[in-house]
Amino acid sequence: MTGRPPAPAPKRRYAPRLAPEQRREHLLDCALRIVVRDGYDRISVGAIAKEAGVTRPVVYSVFDDLDALMDALLRRTRDRGLEQALRVLAEAGGPEDLGAWLTAAFSRLIDQVREDPYVWRPILGLTHGAPVAVHQQLEQTRAVVRRHIAAGLRQALDLRGGPDLDAEVLSHLVLVTAEEFGRLALDDSARFDKERLVAALRGLLALARR
Repeated sequence: MTGRPPAPAPKRRYAPRLAPEQRREHLLDCALRIVVRDGYDRISVGAIAKEAGVTRPVVYSVFDDLDALMDALLRRTRDRGLEQALRVLAEAGGPEDLGAWLTAAFSRLIDQVREDPYVWRPILGLTHGAPVAVHQQLEQTRAVVRRHIAAGLRQALDLRGGPDLDAEVLSHLVLVTAEEFGRLALDDSARFDKERLVAALRGLLALARR
């Protein structure tokens, strides 16, 4: 027989070489994509290596094990979310006008979660199979954000001379509502666009002033 020899199997394409810190961030980005797309229960060193286009030893050269990688991912996601949330509150202006402050903060938050969904989907609970450690870390972060909200509410109420409301309790209500707006903006943006959500908030605040 004079048939042609079989064609060689295509070689696996690997990611280009990166500096250590770039490789670390790349692996964390890949792990985050898997978490958002497939859920925490589908994460593994092999899955991350495949997503990144590298071999498993490359992953282990950066992180000791999967737990170390996931801990780094959790801390990075938490820190980015907290930084963005506090920036939203700061850029919304001062609480001299409580309604304007809350409306601006909610509007900016909706923009932020849409700009960075890979950070906010895990924070807002829109990923499957999150372990207990994730919930614990995120609750600690929520506590920080609530303290900032409560401080703004107290300042606004003091400037208005009342009424005598519990700012700490109200901070829970504000944050829960903000998180739900974020989830709607990410999961059903066609139905709940920013204009609709902000208009509903304005209406509620106007009703509360009566």
